[in-house]
Amino acid sequence: MPLASTGELITRAAAARSAVAAFNVITLEHIEAVVAGAESAGAPVVLQVSENAVRFRYGRLLPLARAAVAAAERAAVPVALHLDHVQSDDLLRQAPGAGFSSVMYDAARLPYTGNLAATRAAVDWAHAQGLWIEAELGQIGGKDGRPPLDAHAPGARTDPGRARDFVAGTGVDALAVAIGSTHAMTTRTAVLDLGLLGRLSAALTVPLVLHGSSGVPDDGLVAAVGRGIAKVNVGTALNAAMTGAIREFLAARPEAVDARTYLSVGREAMAREVRRIIGVLSGAGG
Repeated sequence: MPLASTGELITRAAAARSAVAAFNVITLEHIEAVVAGAESAGAPVVLQVSENAVRFRYGRLLPLARAAVAAAERAAVPVALHLDHVQSDDLLRQAPGAGFSSVMYDAARLPYTGNLAATRAAVDWAHAQGLWIEAELGQIGGKDGRPPLDAHAPGARTDPGRARDFVAGTGVDALAVAIGSTHAMTTRTAVLDLGLLGRLSAALTVPLVLHGSSGVPDDGLVAAVGRGIAKVNVGTALNAAMTGAIREFLAARPEAVDARTYLSVGREAMAREVRRIIGVLSGAGG
């Protein structure tokens, strides 16, 4: 079917007090697994390509993007494409021509005033191109090999009043909020500040996004959706599923050299995890 619009999927989810799962992809096997898992669950999904993934692919966006577009157009469920954690203005400007309907522009590393100004400029350009745009306020951390962030440290969380001013001042369509999760967690031990999430949801009219969801237990995800999260980003959980399955396969078959044998195992493990996470989210909210 035709490419879906991220903004339309998230807007509908927010209105229904539900959430759309958004999975970060790095390889063709990731893309195929996400689509297969979503089809098995009978649910829409967002394929996300991060700036880090583009860097891994020799800095070239189009090869992975075109594979994602082809998979999305052949999917039996709505699939949207989202360009994630973009810091490069050059990469931002490649999004419309590569099939993306949305971008997460990440200036959260900057002081508040710098984040606001950079995001405002990105929003102005993106909206002129018809792109839906997400930003981040607070310190979610765990990206780009930086030291792990103490997500519970003073000042790390998103302040509701400042978030309201940031959304009004930038015109963003959605906001990723820092409420206790961290990117790249390999244990599901994140403790979300649900009280803060409730205050953020009450203060803002745009959909809220949870990053670092791989580290959040299932009951935490359900509670977060019930309190206003409409987009749930997942990346590390897929990589852990793929890597674990391949390790187990190769340990039992050290003579294996055909990449198709172990990549197919990894792909199947990711597809199962996609279906599982979508199932968790389908029982949350509305």
